[in-house]
Amino acid sequence: MRLSRYFLPVLKEDPAEAAIVSHRYMLRAGMIKQASAGIYSWLPLGFKILRKIENIVHEEQQKAGHMPMLMPTIQSADLWRESGRYEDYGDEMLRIQDRHGRDMLYGPTNEEQITDTFRAHVNSYKDLPLTLYQIQWKFRDERRPRFGVMRGREFFMKDGYNFDLTKEDALHAYNRHLVTYLRTYERLGLQAIPMRADGGPIGGDYTHEFLVLAETGESEVFYDSEVTDIKLGNRDVDFDDKAQCQEILEEFTTRYARTDETHDEAIFADVPEERRRSARGIEVGQIFYFGTKYSESMNATVIDENQKLVPVHMGSHGIGVSRLLGAIIEASHDDKGIIWPEGVTPFHCGIVNLKQGDDEADAACEGIYSALTKAGLEPLYDDRKERAGGKFATMDLIGLPWRITVGPRGLKNGVVELTSRRTGESEEMSPEAAIAKVVEIYANL
Repeated sequence: MRLSRYFLPVLKEDPAEAAIVSHRYMLRAGMIKQASAGIYSWLPLGFKILRKIENIVHEEQQKAGHMPMLMPTIQSADLWRESGRYEDYGDEMLRIQDRHGRDMLYGPTNEEQITDTFRAHVNSYKDLPLTLYQIQWKFRDERRPRFGVMRGREFFMKDGYNFDLTKEDALHAYNRHLVTYLRTYERLGLQAIPMRADGGPIGGDYTHEFLVLAETGESEVFYDSEVTDIKLGNRDVDFDDKAQCQEILEEFTTRYARTDETHDEAIFADVPEERRRSARGIEVGQIFYFGTKYSESMNATVIDENQKLVPVHMGSHGIGVSRLLGAIIEASHDDKGIIWPEGVTPFHCGIVNLKQGDDEADAACEGIYSALTKAGLEPLYDDRKERAGGKFATMDLIGLPWRITVGPRGLKNGVVELTSRRTGESEEMSPEAAIAKVVEIYANL
């Protein structure tokens, strides 16, 4: 993409309404525009990153055998009355009526909708286990929407639902989701710690939240510092292997890690003092096992091997896709702007022409742009007739991991400059070597 043709309405000054880093940089980098309180339009740069995160979530869910679908955003209140949650959910639910006076709502979550789908089509244990999920817009009418996409009213979310014959099978689904979430967060360049949490309005005795440590986090968290040393990495996982999934869950959840809602000072005191930590955390996902709570109230049953009608065991599993974008910025930035991990960067490499209009510089930039594109990468070529300082500031703000700087002086010596956004280190090399290095970096992801 050529920057001269790209819609990127960057701002030079910090917006007055932005209180945290992610909100400030998303507005300044032209990623979002507020439509109303807690509701945003996603501009091309922000939308591009949102889609990258969405695709990673899809890939990891489908590796585990989970099947994507799409449910409506507007739901019937009658379903929620069946489960008993319509009156209990509170003012965060946006309740509306259609032209015929029927009670409807803008879905904040979809346990009722998916249970209704299940009971209409599944009636035998032979069709289990089953896990369905979607990535879709949700709405919760926050009393005080703030912090940009971190606590908005409209948000983009992955919500998945498992249906199993027994508690044992459902807990395997729980463990399987924990593994997929860990892998997803690591691909996004994040360390998200699973922490024992409260079930809230969704319910359930088994639930973990995934939190990214950040000063601006809304939750106070307490943890054993050893949990930050554990990585899933590239290990092979057989998602049908109950023992392996259970081992991974135990590896990541045995050490103390809890939110303030479930913190137990007496248990925390058993952690060696030098490893006790308290910090702030950003919630980026949560998994639940809630047994037969919805299947019993909504009559979602199957015939088991003994020809008995039994309620299925269920769980739900959510990832805040739009919130993840803000969390990545909170965890990866400096005073110049965003620093995108390679896995989610909107463009793989920036190309800065220090003297637009110079024949040699223009030709070199075109050659680099063409070579990177042919290699399957997406470069962003700043071909504007702007001062070099302004071009560098834009590249730093939008946070592309790598930048190739091309100028007449360097070209006389046969070199360009390759710069890492994360470290700030620059290296002079031939244009061909710079292209090869960038291609190699992404080939190894």
